[in-house]
Amino acid sequence: MTDRMTAREAIAALAGDFAELPVPGRGTQPDGPISWQGYGMSRARAEQRTGEGESVVCGTGAIAGRRAVIVSFEFGFLGGSLGERTGDRLEAAYTTARELRMPVVSLIATGGSRMQEGMRALVQLQRVAYRSALTRAAGLPQLAVVRDPTTGGGWATVGAGADVILALPGAQVGFAGSRVRPPDADPSAYAAEGQLAAGQIDAVVRPEDLRETVARWLTLLTAVPDGPPQPPGALAPTPPPATGWDAVLQARSPSRPRAEAYLDAYFTYREPVRGDRCGGTDPGMLCGFGLRDGRPIAYAAQCGTAIRPAGFRTATRLIRLADRLSVPVLTFIDTPGAANDAAAERAGAGAAIAGLFEAVTTARVPITTLLIGEGGSGGALALAAPGNTWVTPDSYFSVIAPELAAAILKRGPDRVPATADQLRLRPQDLVELDIARGVVR
Repeated sequence: MTDRMTAREAIAALAGDFAELPVPGRGTQPDGPISWQGYGMSRARAEQRTGEGESVVCGTGAIAGRRAVIVSFEFGFLGGSLGERTGDRLEAAYTTARELRMPVVSLIATGGSRMQEGMRALVQLQRVAYRSALTRAAGLPQLAVVRDPTTGGGWATVGAGADVILALPGAQVGFAGSRVRPPDADPSAYAAEGQLAAGQIDAVVRPEDLRETVARWLTLLTAVPDGPPQPPGALAPTPPPATGWDAVLQARSPSRPRAEAYLDAYFTYREPVRGDRCGGTDPGMLCGFGLRDGRPIAYAAQCGTAIRPAGFRTATRLIRLADRLSVPVLTFIDTPGAANDAAAERAGAGAAIAGLFEAVTTARVPITTLLIGEGGSGGALALAAPGNTWVTPDSYFSVIAPELAAAILKRGPDRVPATADQLRLRPQDLVELDIARGVVR
């Protein structure tokens, strides 16, 4: 797929066995709902040039064997803009998805709302957003492929409103189109790569990889009921720690296996969910969906760093998505705690942690947690499944770091090891305290 394909070429590059949906009937005035002079002629020229009757083509098709409702925008038809008849077709597509219990895959290339239809065009965004919300409430996934360009209301509804957003390299992506931005605007903010860095999309995918990536996602977003995920085994032959301080030193060892190693060992393949959709990313929190023994499982994994607010929000987004789609969740805890600098406070650390606590404790899907390193206070506990948390031998969990506990109690550095013992933070202590179900081997 390339960014200048027609709507049908984009469909053909991704799917087979495509069957177009019936076109909803709607009578129109020659120059549209607000009698824009010459609009009828513009439409006629667009139809002649593209062979399409509207700016979207909607139907059902198979993507590597996975059936989906497919929406493809035709940018050659008045810039892929949204008008009343576009809204008719999009509503029909979402309705079909709910009736047939199919995911929605949107191939987007649009310049926004159609000005020749005035406010009648703009209110289609409300209409599309509502139909998308009904589809979301029905537990059906929505995946967007952002082509060039994707701006305006099409981005702010079908695009940014999707559960998973992929983009083609170099695609123009943003609410503001190229002709309405400030003249000094940073162009990178409106490119796929810039949106990825800002946590607004999940991946930039090469055209030659798109079919396989979309097919993977359709598999990963489809639940296979089978109870909670089994916790992975420990990746290091570490003996149980004799003392609390031994547990701390083992968990802080630079040679200890980290989240990436556990994810690679556990999943056949996985695809990332990136960003908090609020302009932030945190490389210290890896989120996504993976396949384990043919079963989709969502994951959120801390990577040993202090977690930023964007990391907590991304994990919250991941767990809420998995919960809506009935996909079980596996989480990995490994952090000294939440980031506590001024920037983290300004970014809403408390609210971000609160949101994750709520998502984890209210999830209807089963969640399994494995503590693989440091468990630093509330920033770690926010990702822990109540009643289904396991620990590795080279880990510890504590209400507070031993050094900080000693400082608060006005104890000298020589008392830190003894304080660690008093905190009862060893893996075997956590099992005895009924914090963890067991120590994995």
